Formats: sequence, structure tokens, C-alpha cells
Amino acid sequence: MTDIGREQWGPTDGEFRRSEISAVIGSGGEVSDRACDDVLRWRVKTRSGFRVETEGPVRVGDRPLIRVRTRGLTVVEPVEVIDVVLEPNRVGFAYRTLPGHPVRGEEAFIVDRSGETVSITVRSLTAASDAPLWRAVHPLLRIAQRFARRRYLRALS
Repeated sequence: MTDIGREQWGPTDGEFRRSEISAVIGSGGEVSDRACDDVLRWRVKTRSGFRVETEGPVRVGDRPLIRVRTRGLTVVEPVEVIDVVLEPNRVGFAYRTLPGHPVRGEEAFIVDRSGETVSITVRSLTAASDAPLWRAVHPLLRIAQRFARRRYLRALS
């Protein structure tokens, strides 16, 4: 659904709240190589305050547990990597949430190189969880997601 292989994100299911944000993170081959390696090793998440329990680079089918600690509470986010793109000027991955995650949907992290300019794009589709507790706090989670997305944009700079 997050369509990571395409520069332009096509139409999506209206059931989900859609977000796409991008930022330039630098220029040149060295920046591009570092950013691509970082995104494929979950550093966009870990440098944003999350702990990712996995070994090695992302692979389709991986099911790491992502943890974030906030206000004395540790939130566990089970996910499954559903797509990886490895192209000369575009590298990234997408995951979907699994039962037990605070929200339903997908999130993707894409590093693009256009000429010398290197940027990161974060795409997400989010809906309230099926779990009653998480559904009840969904409006607060949407606010937290906005803060997390901003951190993601800075994580590879």
C-alpha cells in the first residue's frame, strides 16, 4: 500500500489516514551510501528513540519487535517487513503492523538520490487498532506519530 518502488505514491485505501513527508538529508555519493546503509539497518528508527530487536539488514518477512519507552511505559510494536527496494537511486523498506501494535497500517522509509541531492521520505497509512485500549487512545497516538515522523526525517542527517 505504501508503494515504495514508485516515486509518486498512488491512490490508497480510504480506511487509512495517509501521510507522506520528505526532507533533504545531504548531497553526494558518500551521503547517499551512508543513508542507504542506515535505513536498511533500521537506524531511522533507532536514532529516533526506538529499539529494534533484529539482526542484520531488513529482509522481506522479518518480524522484529520494535520498542519505544515513553513516560515510564514501554510500548511494543510487532511488525512484518513486506517490501524492500534496492535500486541505484532508491533504497528503502516498508512494514505492516501485526496484532498487538498500537495502530493498524503500514510505514515506509525511502532514501532517494536525484542528481547530487539525497532525501528521505516517510510514508504511512494508519488506522485505529482493533484492541479496545489502543483504540481508546488513538487520537493521542496520532499526535505521537507526528513527532516520530519529524524525528525520522532528522535521523539520517
